[in-house]
Amino acid sequence: MQFLRTAFWVVIAVALAFFCMANYVPVTVRLWGDLVMETKLPVLLIGAFLLGALPFWIMARATRWRLTRRLDSTERALAAVTTPPAPPAASVASTPVAHSPMSSTPPMADATDLATPPPPPLSPAGPA
Repeated sequence: MQFLRTAFWVVIAVALAFFCMANYVPVTVRLWGDLVMETKLPVLLIGAFLLGALPFWIMARATRWRLTRRLDSTERALAAVTTPPAPPAASVASTPVAHSPMSSTPPMADATDLATPPPPPLSPAGPA
């Protein structure tokens, strides 16, 4: 895709160069009252094009900036929702006590013992 973009811009640049060489004539532009500007035609046309494209370029940059901020905000909100809460701080009362043969209650399961097994691997055709 990068090659096509480069080729497009090369074709545009070559066409612009041929246009400038064929139309390199002085042009008199009357601005206000007695104010007169004499310039070459390609300079005038390229300057007018750039001046006309400036508002659209500014609008596109502002839209891109706004959408980037919105995307960043949405990603932060998603990360805040999907991250698990921090585990509670261990206190003296919640530490597991070793099972003694004298107690009748079995020891409590550790949090790692209760973890769910990993999902089965995906087949080439997709999930089973």
